[in-house]
Amino acid sequence: MPLMEPGGERGTRARVARLILEHGPIAAAALGERLGLTPAAVRRHLDALLADGMIEPRTVRPLGQRGRGRPAKLFAITDAGRSAFEHAYDDLAGSALRFLAERLGREAVSDFAREQVSSLLKRLEPVMATVPADQRVQVLAQALSAEGYAASASKAKSGGDQLCQHHCPVAHAAAEFPQLCEAETEAFAQLLGTPVQRLATIAHGDGVCTTHVSPQSLADSAHRDKSKETGR
Repeated sequence: MPLMEPGGERGTRARVARLILEHGPIAAAALGERLGLTPAAVRRHLDALLADGMIEPRTVRPLGQRGRGRPAKLFAITDAGRSAFEHAYDDLAGSALRFLAERLGREAVSDFAREQVSSLLKRLEPVMATVPADQRVQVLAQALSAEGYAASASKAKSGGDQLCQHHCPVAHAAAEFPQLCEAETEAFAQLLGTPVQRLATIAHGDGVCTTHVSPQSLADSAHRDKSKETGR
């Protein structure tokens, strides 16, 4: 189901699905009020979304109610519904980047990619400054998970740490424009204060985006060597 298709019935249905995604679980009456739809129209779109597996019903008994009255019926997005939105955003991102590359060149895509990760840097740099070096990868994984990347951190057998991202909302766009992955990798190195290396990416067909994070001791050693050379 092309959730992002504008206009007509599908356009309205996409608005209903988006509202459920952003504010659900939510009641049919609340959907109608927010979108200016009649109860019959809301029901029609909800039935279609239920049939497509995009949403699911939930019953919630109001607080303080024990045994009496009808439980409230709410609607929540399903994993399939969430994936449909993510795929649509991925397609939109790819179209926007192609337009940017055609009009301004590939370097403009790189500038855009770095600008996109700059918000992550601004949010996390003050946090990383207060976090012990051996905890930074875990903190970064938690931040990425909060943004939908389903990230995890673990110790690497070869030394250092391994950062895994089990989901990428813009995988298709990144396959065509590797600048997105490159800018993200640069940001990781800056936040962690140590060299990192991308070993695998979902964009290139791997099951997980895997980044090796060098041991902090290597980064400290390199910094000391550089300081000695500068002091000569």
